[in-house]
Amino acid sequence: MERYLKEVLGSTKFVGVQITRSKTMSSIRGEGNKTTEVALRMAFVRAGISGWKLHTRSLPGKPDFFFSTERVAIFVDGCFWHGCSICGHTPLTRSEFWAAKFERNRARDKIAVNQLKKRGISVIRLWEHQLKSRRGMEIALRSVRVRLDRRIHN
Repeated sequence: MERYLKEVLGSTKFVGVQITRSKTMSSIRGEGNKTTEVALRMAFVRAGISGWKLHTRSLPGKPDFFFSTERVAIFVDGCFWHGCSICGHTPLTRSEFWAAKFERNRARDKIAVNQLKKRGISVIRLWEHQLKSRRGMEIALRSVRVRLDRRIHN
């Protein structure tokens, strides 16, 4: 990531940022998309969908959910971090940095999907905003069920 941003921006250092702000931002560590991930996990339980593993580190992209028997990987993409065209936005402060960061995240997503497909793993990508409404969650669950059933019967 650092190298990519340096190539695009010429530097990864922010100029004119107060030291306290810099320390605060550097101490923030990603905790994943906990709320949406938990919502999807609970929806799986209520729908009787089982057999997943969380954050399989041995797979490219470390999918949020992985169904090993069916060979299906599911990613829940945060609208901000993955640049959702519906509700994502680029901050006005340091917008070049953020645009490059989001572009890199999407490129990394594509690489992971291609690597998983080469391993014979089917991939589902869901947007955070999809899982926030009852209707969106129903559609997501239906899509997951169809993919799991298709993989079992093939």
